[in-house]
Amino acid sequence: MNRLEFTAEAAGDRIDKAIAEMSDGELTRSFAVKLIEDGGCTVNGFAVAKNYKLKAGDEVAVDIPDPQETDILPEDIPLDIVYEDGDLLVVNKPKGIVVHPAHGHYSGTLVNALMFHCGDSLSGINGELRPGIVHRIDMDTSGLLIVAKSDAAHKGLAEQIKEHSFSREYEAVVCGNVKENGTVNAPIGRSKTDRKKMCITTENSREAVTHYTVIQNYANYTHLRLKLETGRTHQIRVHMAYIGHPVAGDAVYGSGKPASLGGQCLHAKHIGFVHPITGEWLEFESELPEYFTKFLKTLEAKSTQ
Repeated sequence: MNRLEFTAEAAGDRIDKAIAEMSDGELTRSFAVKLIEDGGCTVNGFAVAKNYKLKAGDEVAVDIPDPQETDILPEDIPLDIVYEDGDLLVVNKPKGIVVHPAHGHYSGTLVNALMFHCGDSLSGINGELRPGIVHRIDMDTSGLLIVAKSDAAHKGLAEQIKEHSFSREYEAVVCGNVKENGTVNAPIGRSKTDRKKMCITTENSREAVTHYTVIQNYANYTHLRLKLETGRTHQIRVHMAYIGHPVAGDAVYGSGKPASLGGQCLHAKHIGFVHPITGEWLEFESELPEYFTKFLKTLEAKSTQ
């Protein structure tokens, strides 16, 4: 058991946000909420709610339990590894694979595969040994994902994500004709009517910025390249739906058509970051997967008819 103690220097920050920031990347905001709800946090000696707003001079104490062995089982699932060293690896995740076990997906996930491949060499951030996941992409989004093998790498990568210094670019096919390049700057938060969905809102939201560039127009679709300034949950899918051009195949924020795609046509194509241990700038590019190129060929054939 470790203890994090600090004195709030300014007023106004939520307690969960302050804990995540003061832990230097060791705790995420969501894990800070869990610690608060489990009674592991006090302010001036008293338990507080997760939305408590600090006052200047508040004395905060957080008990951080030792990492627990995860009950996630290793599974011999093939991995498309783009890069690997002693501290991290970059994998090319196929469409249809869940990143981390959750309700309804307890096996066959990327983490199950990573635990088989890496053994004990995955980071133990957030109170759980060997998860290794620094950031995620949706089940039906394909492409590049970074995995931390050491706690030091995990903390360094998390800090880059927090500072928006990662370079992340996607390609997508969206519905309708996008006439020119543009930027969507609209805050994203959890939907009040459906907690599984995100939406554009000014309430309990976070800044979200997506830049998009037109690659090719087809009859009823547009092939886009998208660059993220921020990395909010479902950001591209929410932003594209917001401007009236939902990602093709997206059943949550669009019509789900064409159903043959089996989910959204969205691929994490490029990622660039500073290696958290060596300081070297690394960049990786992923080829468009077969489902994506097949859809583009279909659109091209229809547009020439």
